[in-house]
Amino acid sequence: MKKALSLLLVAIMLLGLLAACGGDGGSAATNPPSNPTKAPEGGDATQPPAGGDGAYPDYSNGFPENVTIQIPVYDRGFEGWDVTNNYYTKWIQEAFGDPLNVTVEYVAIPRGDEVNTFMQYIAAHTAPDIIFHYDMPAAVSYWDQGAMQPIDYDEVAFYAPTYWANMEDTIKTYGTVGGDQAFIFASRYSLGTYYQWVTLIRQDWLDQVNMEIPTTWEEAMAVSQAWKDAGLGTWGYSLPTSSFTFEYGFIGPEITDQEKALYLDLNVAPLTWKATENYLRAYNDAYNKGLVDTEFYLNLDDAANKAKFVSGQVGTYGFYIANNTDVLSTLTANDPNAKVSVLVSAAPEGNPAYYYEYPAYGMIMGINADSTAEERAAVYMFLDWMSQPDNLFKLEHGVEGETFNYDENGIPVHFDNTAESKLSNNNNKDYWCLVEEAVTYGDDEANFQANKSNWAPEGYDYLIEDSYNGVVANLDNGLITPIFTEVVSSTAEYSADLNSLWQEACTALVRCAPSEFDALYADYCEQYLDAGYQAILDEKQALFDAGSYLIVD
Repeated sequence: MKKALSLLLVAIMLLGLLAACGGDGGSAATNPPSNPTKAPEGGDATQPPAGGDGAYPDYSNGFPENVTIQIPVYDRGFEGWDVTNNYYTKWIQEAFGDPLNVTVEYVAIPRGDEVNTFMQYIAAHTAPDIIFHYDMPAAVSYWDQGAMQPIDYDEVAFYAPTYWANMEDTIKTYGTVGGDQAFIFASRYSLGTYYQWVTLIRQDWLDQVNMEIPTTWEEAMAVSQAWKDAGLGTWGYSLPTSSFTFEYGFIGPEITDQEKALYLDLNVAPLTWKATENYLRAYNDAYNKGLVDTEFYLNLDDAANKAKFVSGQVGTYGFYIANNTDVLSTLTANDPNAKVSVLVSAAPEGNPAYYYEYPAYGMIMGINADSTAEERAAVYMFLDWMSQPDNLFKLEHGVEGETFNYDENGIPVHFDNTAESKLSNNNNKDYWCLVEEAVTYGDDEANFQANKSNWAPEGYDYLIEDSYNGVVANLDNGLITPIFTEVVSSTAEYSADLNSLWQEACTALVRCAPSEFDALYADYCEQYLDAGYQAILDEKQALFDAGSYLIVD
């Protein structure tokens, strides 16, 4: 997923269902102490010294008084799954919390509305101890509002030595904003994330109209026209509301570093950019011909898009696949003749199949400005506990014989079950994503073989294989979002209002008559610039001119 190739272009361009991340610059921090020392007898256990030369209180035998830490977890609306109270949250409390006199409370964060949710918590001073996001501009926005406290890297190294050893280089490279040590991260194995995002296409519908899987936008619309003529469903489409990478396939053959810096932004849709105009014109044409879902503006979450696909109203659907997904079983229950294939890319003819290339890190995390020294220490200790191989393994795979069995190569293979230890529908990722973005098994080939088993429902291994092959063939077309080394403060100030205006503009521009498009687009561009987008572009241009950005290869 996240944007993400996984977020393989069709999802990016045709479905707008990406989940993604960004980046912001960094500089080196001081080296961690090689031999951290315990607090002296009678030392102050509430305010550890700020530097690495002093002593940090030793809580390895538990906190003298109970400490409660609140940990955010994405709530994706999985049916029958309570994200804050389940087998794994109870196990975490028993295995980590109880021995250290720590109470671990999980705080549900709606996946599609995480920014608004965090903003409300921050404003009320009720945010969890970790404030996170996959997208660096959003994380920087939280930092810029004073929602996070500076991070003492020596303290992280003291309380979380395993975690620090895994992430030191990444944290020192990307964790600094405007000279302040702001963030810590999860590791990222990026290739696996890309091909877990799968866009399904109804193969039986293709067979019915005697057509191949499309590889360009023009071919895709020809397929949709044939489906329409045959009385079948339309091409799937939803209103892009976040993680804005919808325009990537419409950028054109070339893009400059300046354009990347100004317009590639997961938080703010680049309405005034030519690539977005191209995208909107294409969908306006398709909408007026009845080739895409005409109620696209109501498809605001995964549940709505999935419902349209499994009921046969649309013939494409993009999602993060897992072997316990109910998409395929529901589809075939509704239509026993249904067959699916993988749609890899559908950029317009002559355009590269650009995709959002992930940065070198996964989840971006900061510590709540209101968290106490004890809570901060407990959070770091929790990250370290989760970084231990046995603990991470259980979170990722569950219990042998109940959620997985080993294959002949010693790889844990998941199976669907109703055990109490059943994994969530995305294999518990929303818990272990604090330390690792994707499960790894040693190398790309081992990961691929394992993922075929763990991501695909029985009989659908070919979906993972086809997705993997498509990702590998298109690796050279990744676009890395420039990393600004200073805060783009106008983004935080205007992004919420611009998002609302974008959704209005996109809906209107796709649905209007073709003859009305030019005037309406010009009008919305003017409104958009006046509503704050011009201020964002001006601030980014100034940072670009000053060289305050990085483009990491």
